[in-house]
Amino acid sequence: MGIERSLELSNSDALVAEEMEAFAQREVLPYASSWDKAEAMDPEVIRSLSKRGWLGALAPKAYGGQDMDPLLWGRFCESIGTASSSLLGLPTVHGMAIQAIARWGTDAQKETVLPMLASGEAIGAFALTEPEVGSDAASVQTVAEATGSGFRLTGRKRWITFGNIADWFVVVARLEDKPTAFLVPSTNSGLKITPVKDMLGFRSAELANLHFENCEVTEDAILGRPGFGFSHVAGTALDHGRFCIAWGCVGLAQGCLSASMEHAQEREQFGKPISEHQLIQRLIADMLVGTRAARGLCLEATALKRAGDPRVIMETSIAKYYASQHAAKASRDAVQILGGTGCSSEGHVERYFRDAKVTEIIEGSSQIQQLIIARHGLMQHRKEKRKKATNP
Repeated sequence: MGIERSLELSNSDALVAEEMEAFAQREVLPYASSWDKAEAMDPEVIRSLSKRGWLGALAPKAYGGQDMDPLLWGRFCESIGTASSSLLGLPTVHGMAIQAIARWGTDAQKETVLPMLASGEAIGAFALTEPEVGSDAASVQTVAEATGSGFRLTGRKRWITFGNIADWFVVVARLEDKPTAFLVPSTNSGLKITPVKDMLGFRSAELANLHFENCEVTEDAILGRPGFGFSHVAGTALDHGRFCIAWGCVGLAQGCLSASMEHAQEREQFGKPISEHQLIQRLIADMLVGTRAARGLCLEATALKRAGDPRVIMETSIAKYYASQHAAKASRDAVQILGGTGCSSEGHVERYFRDAKVTEIIEGSSQIQQLIIARHGLMQHRKEKRKKATNP
């Protein structure tokens, strides 16, 4: 039995998945391009996600969340990804904060922050990237110094998704040269937030730069333990982020496929619809197969996440790598099929094209994923070789 058939939603979750898809098509897709042009997210759509309980759905039930099934969450990310990658950035980074706090937070941190994040009363974001630190995220330069009553943060974070409207940040800094995570409220007087505009893609994702200057936090602001900031806290958050982006890329590719097939059947050249031209059929075939392959990899990661299998981390990286690569190719081919229309802002394909490029960079670039995947594959090969040598 294939993965797609073996993974099923309950009847109630299946209805929710249908509602999610309808929501994305009705309340997101028609407005996504206008949000993109305004370079701002509509507060009303955020309230709509919160009212439905979807924004904080991954929070534990004990704190007001839903402990949402991974497959239903994946379907949610796919539906939103089909409509707006920028909006998908919100449950992605909000969920990164929730996951990090739920797993590594103290009881007090969970009781204070998680209910607000679960209800959508507060927005969470993840602050890791810096002006001089991207892929080498373990080498963050933001510094935390111990004071008599807590810690003082000094440094800068860059391109923080939904940082412009976030209420709480999970911030990774160096405490005595140990990567350490801190929970910092946006209201802290030592934190300056500057909106980021004119980006290639994710234009309505409320990106911001953060400047920490003598930013004082209390002792109980540490999330996890000193030294856990990257390997544990960030690792938990990034695994969630890759899962969301992988499923979102499936949605983006599906959007490209739908737009391409519709246009190809309506547009006529040389006396017949361009869908009857073999070179167009080839592009559509590659788009269709690639999208199904990407969905299959996401389903594999989802099955492992459901089972609590540690292999989920690598399978999520594989899914994110392939899905983002395919989304970028699908968007290029969709622009080619739609021609001039695909290059204009009349539809969604031009936006898909710009957003897809960004997905190859965020939550671990394609090149970093290649290194991780290759090293894992080589390690597994050596283990199997030794096992065969030991048990001929």
